[in-house]
Amino acid sequence: MAPRFLTLADVTEVLNISAAQAYALVRSGELPAIQIGGRLQWRVEAQELERYIERMYAQTRARIETDAGQQVDIPH
Repeated sequence: MAPRFLTLADVTEVLNISAAQAYALVRSGELPAIQIGGRLQWRVEAQELERYIERMYAQTRARIETDAGQQVDIPH
């Protein structure tokens, strides 16, 4: 069974981003997370990470579609 919660180190590995980038995502609220324990360590629910990834795919598709609609024919 996969763990319900991931550490920020896990998030950096899954997304292939830096620790600072993962921290910025949770601090901004873009990636929902909780702080637990006496040291207030961040934890991200695995389902929240999957939802974040799905949102990023949707945003990327929308941006590509918008960019494709704005392309101008360039004479050769």
